[in-house]
Amino acid sequence: MSDVWENIPGPAGRLAVHVAPGSAAPGAATPTLVVCHGLPVEPGSARRTGRSFPALADRLAAESGWRVVTGCLRGVGMSSGDFSMAGWLEDLGALVDSAASLANGAQVRVAGFGTSGALALCLAKRDDRIGGVACLGAPGSFSEWAVDLPRMLALCREVGIVQTPGFPGSAADLAAWGAPLSNLHPESAAAALGTRPVLIVHGADDDSVPVGDARVLAERAGPSAELRILAGAGHRLRADPRAVAILVGWLDRGTG
Repeated sequence: MSDVWENIPGPAGRLAVHVAPGSAAPGAATPTLVVCHGLPVEPGSARRTGRSFPALADRLAAESGWRVVTGCLRGVGMSSGDFSMAGWLEDLGALVDSAASLANGAQVRVAGFGTSGALALCLAKRDDRIGGVACLGAPGSFSEWAVDLPRMLALCREVGIVQTPGFPGSAADLAAWGAPLSNLHPESAAAALGTRPVLIVHGADDDSVPVGDARVLAERAGPSAELRILAGAGHRLRADPRAVAILVGWLDRGTG
């Protein structure tokens, strides 16, 4: 498996991207998956958050036959910039742009862990190139994070996704930085995806995102949703072989 990252231009500067090796011929129409990390939670963990994702992308590509693209959103790994929810949504859109160019007319799907799963729903609501979304341990809302913006910003500095001194600046800048936490609504986005398939995987013992969020997302997505609650699993589903197998099966059904 490869752990090679390359840099592409992103909305905030450098965007670190890994494209899994595959057998598809260059230029061939091949369904393509974007897979993305969640929000770092441990102090100083921003630099290492995406390290396991090239191996995950390579495994998904090998087992599904899809092209798989993974990337680090701003403030994570070697990607430039400081975290904001609006910025992460822009960066996820840039990864979809890259995937769409590789897919060459075939479908593109997005699989996001935690925060990026919820953002994938919001992005898919406005980007019909996205043919399906997989949410693994994803929250149904960001509103709780908006209750105390100074505390949220302090946590972002602690984990390392905000590093620029003085960012975001004035009280007005802080309010603008935090506005998407209240204005982005993954639950309503799920309801707007129509017949596009939505996979929702959640750990029964997730102590970061309540399992009720998964049930609400599935209910809002409607008949196109597949809900899988994993007994004994916590929040970090990327290391759970059951979650990976479920994701591969979902991709297989998308090409059947």
